[in-house]
Parts: sequence; structure tokens; C-alpha cells
Amino acid sequence: MPTEDSPCHTAKHWRDCTDVYDFLDQIRLRPGMWVPGGSLLHLQSLLTGYRVALGVHGIEEPFAFWPEDDFDRWLQEQRGIADSLTWAAEIERSTPVGSTPVEEFFRLLDDFRRENARDLTPDATTNRRPGHG
Repeated sequence: MPTEDSPCHTAKHWRDCTDVYDFLDQIRLRPGMWVPGGSLLHLQSLLTGYRVALGVHGIEEPFAFWPEDDFDRWLQEQRGIADSLTWAAEIERSTPVGSTPVEEFFRLLDDFRRENARDLTPDATTNRRPGHG
């Protein structure tokens, strides 16, 4: 499922990932290993654990995947919706025919990264927690 826009086409150990996007690029290469049954709820849980680990270890890193955070807001704006569904549930609910939720997530992630890469800064996204920001 790698795309031409993917910065990384080679599988590597998760310990060698440099940030959440590098980790997501590795998941993109082997989604069956990371996302059982293709459920984005599993991916959302992985990302929640990733963010909790950043906090536990005091690591400052931009992170846009908390519920009601940058990726969630961007998705709602793109789709013209004001919904209480998480990004994972929204994508699973509205995946177009001929695609899978995982493929749709990575397509949307590529769009999000292209549109927002210049706006993401550590101060803007790292310290947010659900209900705090």
C-alpha cells in the first residue's frame, strides 16, 4: 500500500522510527501486522499508546491524533461534518466502495500531511490531551 508520496518504502524495526509519521509509514508497509482485521480502532489504540508513551517519557513531539485534535478537526472540515465520531469511526463509516478503511486512512493522512505539515509545531500539538486543548 505504499504510495509515490510515501517518504519511506523500506520496512525497518519500529525502534528505528523517528516520529509518529515514520511509525505510520511502517504501518502502511505492513498493515496486516499492525492493524488486525483492518480495523482503524486498532490503529487508533496504537496511536493512543504512542502518545501516552511520549508523555510518560517526557518526549516533545508533534502529535495530531488525539480525539478532537488536528487530524480529527481537519477530517471534519474536509467532509463538511460536525460529528462526535472519532476519526477512526468516521473513516470506517464512510470508506468509499472499492477501498478499505486502512487504505482510506493513509490516503487521508497523505492529504493531511501535505496541507498541514507547515502548520504543525511542537508547541501547537505536543502537549494536548483529550479535554485539555
